[in-house]
Amino acid sequence: MTQKPRFVLFAHNATYDKLHQVATLGMTAAAMGKDVIVVLLFWTIKKLAEGRIDEVDFPPEYASSVDEVARLLKEKKVPKISEMFEDARLVGTFQLIACSAGLEYMGVEEQAVTARVDAVMGLPTILTLTAGAETTLFI
Repeated sequence: MTQKPRFVLFAHNATYDKLHQVATLGMTAAAMGKDVIVVLLFWTIKKLAEGRIDEVDFPPEYASSVDEVARLLKEKKVPKISEMFEDARLVGTFQLIACSAGLEYMGVEEQAVTARVDAVMGLPTILTLTAGAETTLFI
């Protein structure tokens, strides 16, 4: 049996625009039959732990557009980030993994994320799991 192609996203930036790309790319790759692995790092871990993964926010240079974009997202019925992650699991193979060092660096207790991720792993395990991926993106 051949292994499905792996599609890996290292998610470091936690503003809505970046997380939206992680979610849509991950969901699309899962629907296309790829084995999707999203590795949460630094700010994405913090935002997830604080329950703010669906918060619409942008980098300072685009902050003035938050209200307009939030209105358009609602008007166009764009799913929330958390919903896209769940939908990705329904249509294919999709894993959310939190980096254990990222938890420490961001002052996040593991219990704050364990219900929202598939696993908490150290970098050696993450790098072994993601080695040889067909696609690897750092967002």
